[in-house]
Amino acid sequence: MTLVAGVDSSTQNCKVVLRDAGSGALVRSGRAGHPPGTEVDPVRWWEAMRAAFSRAGGLDEVAAISVAGQQHGLIPLDSAGRVIRPALLWNDTRSAAAARDLVGEVGAGPYARRAGSVPVASFTAAKLRWLRDHEPGNAAEVAAVALPHDWLTWRLRGFGPAASSPLGPELGELVTDRSEASGTAYWNPFTGEYDQELLERALGRAVIVPRVLGPGERAGTAAGTPIVVGPGAGDNAAAALGLDAARGDVVVSIGTSGTVFAVTDRPACDETGTVAGFADATGQFLPLIATLNAARVLDAVARLLDVGHDELGLLALDSPPGAGGLVLQPYFEGERTPNLPDATATLFGLTLASATRPALARAAFEGMLCGLADGLDAIRAQGVKADRVLLIGGAAQNTAVQRIAAQTFEPPVVVPRPGEYVADGAAAQAAWALMGERPHWPRSVAAEPPPDHRPLIREQYARHAPPPTAQPL
Repeated sequence: MTLVAGVDSSTQNCKVVLRDAGSGALVRSGRAGHPPGTEVDPVRWWEAMRAAFSRAGGLDEVAAISVAGQQHGLIPLDSAGRVIRPALLWNDTRSAAAARDLVGEVGAGPYARRAGSVPVASFTAAKLRWLRDHEPGNAAEVAAVALPHDWLTWRLRGFGPAASSPLGPELGELVTDRSEASGTAYWNPFTGEYDQELLERALGRAVIVPRVLGPGERAGTAAGTPIVVGPGAGDNAAAALGLDAARGDVVVSIGTSGTVFAVTDRPACDETGTVAGFADATGQFLPLIATLNAARVLDAVARLLDVGHDELGLLALDSPPGAGGLVLQPYFEGERTPNLPDATATLFGLTLASATRPALARAAFEGMLCGLADGLDAIRAQGVKADRVLLIGGAAQNTAVQRIAAQTFEPPVVVPRPGEYVADGAAAQAAWALMGERPHWPRSVAAEPPPDHRPLIREQYARHAPPPTAQPL
């Protein structure tokens, strides 16, 4: 049996899966935690990846590895390959003003046409501008810029600071893939090239950036071994690969935050900044929207009603679609789509008749799903075909989420069996790099709720949408 390994170095932990390269069957797995916070010493990610591999039984019989990771973060390296300061993660919002400055200087339309997306705080370009403006001493030392998966792949191949890496600080050996490059806001998905002017506008000068590998291209080998190392990918692109998503599939992920994305044959160019025009891990594209408020909406209302998620779901299903007119606009933590960072949650339509526990529970599910359905509309407006919705994430296994999703979304809803989709996608990419051909491993279905579209749910929600003038870029 030939094994391939996939790594998901996410915000909260590192997960490793070892799969049979031919069948995709899971053989071993392991995980290790990451420190909390919005800035982290990348060495902690390296240590967690090594611990996760150890807990997965090591690298015996492994022929190829690929690393997927959280998108956008900034790892600044000096000329000796040392990390200059803790990595700034995608969820570090200090760079929001820097993003606005960049958009103001370039223009939203030109930015979308040159980088596929209009940058916000999470994008690497915004973090570089923040570093230039707020830590000029650190900015002056930057010789190369890496993202989390870029840096882990580099270290895996034996590069890094001379004291800890056998091959030393060869910054020119940094590599990335199209999906990660497209999240920097200084790589052009239309041409497949870095936009040096946008990079220099962010930091103030030119620096080394990772070479962009093609789908299935080998990055090299793991240090001291013949193990093939794949190009890696951003987390959403890896998830699409792990789900074997094809054109016509729209993935709706309900985790702490929410995402809606789809595989397409042409890049998106949304000048409003709502849809990010990312590339995917297969040579195609991955238009995506993100919401800040997803499963946490259910957490908040469950605490309010003093119930668990299962009971919250039962309460919600006791209320009719539309919750008797009760609408929850679920901006508990502000919101990214629409871009309202200072917003708060609001309850509309509260009457004596709708002031019930079931109605409030139902409004929580509907509000969360309507926000994601708005994201689906935004992606469809970019020409994306939506034949079905693949509903993933921890909350997707809740029966109420499944049934109410089938009432909220127009396309039919399919719930794949739970899995580590990001790590699975990285494993599939490792098999691709090893064998020269993309594998298509079987993926089973956990639930397929009957289509039951109820337009009332979204019509009510739309009546309380914030006006367009309240959605600054």
